[in-house]
Amino acid sequence: MNYADRLEAAVRAKGNPCAVGLDPHTDLVPEEFAVARDPAAPRAERARAVGDFLVRVIELVAERVPAVKPQSAFFEALGADGALAWERVVRAARDAGLLVIGDVKRGDIGSTAAAYARAFLESDEAPCDAITVNPLLGRDSIEPFLEAAARTGGGIYVLVRTSNPGSADFQAAGARGEPSLSTRIADAVAEWGAGLVGECGFSALGAVVGATHPRELARLRERMPRAPLLLPGYGAQGAGPADVVPGFVEGRGALVSSSRAVLFAHRSRPQLAWPDATRAALDEMVGAIKGALGNPR
Repeated sequence: MNYADRLEAAVRAKGNPCAVGLDPHTDLVPEEFAVARDPAAPRAERARAVGDFLVRVIELVAERVPAVKPQSAFFEALGADGALAWERVVRAARDAGLLVIGDVKRGDIGSTAAAYARAFLESDEAPCDAITVNPLLGRDSIEPFLEAAARTGGGIYVLVRTSNPGSADFQAAGARGEPSLSTRIADAVAEWGAGLVGECGFSALGAVVGATHPRELARLRERMPRAPLLLPGYGAQGAGPADVVPGFVEGRGALVSSSRAVLFAHRSRPQLAWPDATRAALDEMVGAIKGALGNPR
């Protein structure tokens, strides 16, 4: 099934468009998993603790949200043991019925891009439902991912306007009236995704647009009417419920992602055990997003 159709069905089933980012900052994990941040501990034990923590998070959120977004860098920092933890976490999320968006931000020449596409979308062990990709190398660096998406029913989220402050250095700068880089990429996403549109009306080719840029989000959504949007920046990076609304088309077509504010909610709610703090933070997020979209139930 086309990724956009699976996404639409998952959002409808859970009743909200929220995703939990699985970014295991080892210095922030609960004390129960403190070995993850101990440089003297064997790497295998640290990776196992990261996996234990995130599998527990998956158990906490699986009935509440349609998707999770594991960030590969934190796993790669733990080498081969981290790669095994990645596969374990991805497999646990898929077994729990969650869509898995691999936040891998890959982008390279065609042959290398094809290898990345096989690794993350066609893996025998733990394939993702969708991944993030970097388009800076141009169309030929994206085509292998598009071809993999067509074969597998997977999804692609192209970086268009990222949530970090430094994104303005290149993505937003337009000299002498020329369109910004984000605008040019958005137009390419709309073109490239035309052949991957599902029955729901959205494409399997989507875009990452930070909720930290709500004005640009509205403009870019107009240029990419069929692209499912992944909206990072909610919570710890400062975006609020109203900021994400321009990314939706009549309440559809976008996922709002939050990681630290949910994963590590115990740090701001010390009166609660960490699982209770995570549940409470996620419930607040879900309620706020649904309210902003005019669906308070």
